[in-house]
Amino acid sequence: MKLKKIAALIAVAGISAPALATNGMNMEGYGPVATGMGGASLAYDNGTAGLINNPATLGFMKSGTARFDIAIGGLHPDVTTKMAGMPDANSDGTAYYMPAVGYVRKDGKLTYGLGMMAQGGMGTEYGSNSLLSGFESATGATNGMSGMPNRSELGIGRLIFPLAYDVNDNFKVGGSIDYLWGGLDLQMLMPGSMFAQFIGFGGAPASPLGVASGSMVTALGGFGLTDVEWAHFDFSQGGNKMKQRLKTDGWAGNLGFTWKAAPNMTIGGVYHAKTRLGDMEGNGALNMSADMGGGPMVLSVAGKLKVVNFQWPETYGIGLAYQVNDQLMLAADYKRIGWANVMKNFNMQFTAEGNAGMLAGLNGTVMDATLYQNWKNQNVVMLGGAYKYSSALTLRAGLNLAGNPVPDELMNPLFPAIIKNHVTFGFGYAFTPAASIDFSLTHTPSVSATNTNMGVTTTHAQKNNWQLMYSNRF
Repeated sequence: MKLKKIAALIAVAGISAPALATNGMNMEGYGPVATGMGGASLAYDNGTAGLINNPATLGFMKSGTARFDIAIGGLHPDVTTKMAGMPDANSDGTAYYMPAVGYVRKDGKLTYGLGMMAQGGMGTEYGSNSLLSGFESATGATNGMSGMPNRSELGIGRLIFPLAYDVNDNFKVGGSIDYLWGGLDLQMLMPGSMFAQFIGFGGAPASPLGVASGSMVTALGGFGLTDVEWAHFDFSQGGNKMKQRLKTDGWAGNLGFTWKAAPNMTIGGVYHAKTRLGDMEGNGALNMSADMGGGPMVLSVAGKLKVVNFQWPETYGIGLAYQVNDQLMLAADYKRIGWANVMKNFNMQFTAEGNAGMLAGLNGTVMDATLYQNWKNQNVVMLGGAYKYSSALTLRAGLNLAGNPVPDELMNPLFPAIIKNHVTFGFGYAFTPAASIDFSLTHTPSVSATNTNMGVTTTHAQKNNWQLMYSNRF
């Protein structure tokens, strides 16, 4: 069976990957064991979450044993966008749920298995009745509330095939080949003044936020437009968080190691390669309220949107785990996430097709649009500890400290990936030597960013993110 069909079956089963993540577009931690310890995960056994954290840690299992984990996580962002003199816009995207599943077995020195989990993403739900839906036209005349919805939902999932090998008792290596799939919903409204700057309409100055060009821009100029009140990109599946309109898939790989440098200290490292995803594609429309000399009228241009060369970044990390005594373990990781290489620009290509009447002349024309991003590379420090309170109960706590990769002046309220620091807690409880549960809870203090080019301030907090996992060893 082709892997695309496997991914489709997983999606049908409800295992998809939309999320609003917190280290840029990455999760602050993968699996409740690691997340309870601030995301630190590179140098100790944290279950099948090691598939995505560091595949070499899977080698900590005993030979002749297997492990099955099934997990669910909830992210609950609180996002508000403000503009002077306007009511606040509160995002209704307050709940995103992410299943994960993994199976790993060790025979001799070799560990292998299969797993699926969400990589991360972004998402907001401003709807059609907020400040983001009421813009002024390029001439200063107001169109009031346009009633056009504004939302975004980006999700990427991984189907992971890991392999780990014990080089000797102290040194293990591991890697994985990952099949990725994902999608994007986008409903984005631009005021006429901003759209005019993007396409160079009416002598408007170049936009500091992006640019658009192509044969469709030239063709629109031939329609005799005198004003554009607003423009709306509409490529959305709707409120179904398990399915997006624009789709992509591709491949990636990970390499890692663990080294027991001392009887009570292990060092681990990992390298996540930049992904090889295909362009995201899907059908939708570009809607405009335009004046061609007879007053405003709404034009709806049908076509296909392609997000060109969207990739997940190269990441590398190093960490250590220190067993202080039989009860207490401390862990610390450092990660460098290469956003600058993949998030310089957000490039879209819209091709008109399937239009009739006066818009038929646009069929086959193309608009190439670029939203400037200029994200910075992100340094993330993860600190955590695990205290074995009893033979059954383990308590965990940690910190996840990161910079904001998104420049304030280019921050888009639809993609507010500006979260910085996290405080995490968790526990594990073993019902029997074979069966256990693990739980983590994350609190992120509120942060704000002001886009002076748009005149908006967005505040983002995540106060009750959680992950829950059931494990069975056999």
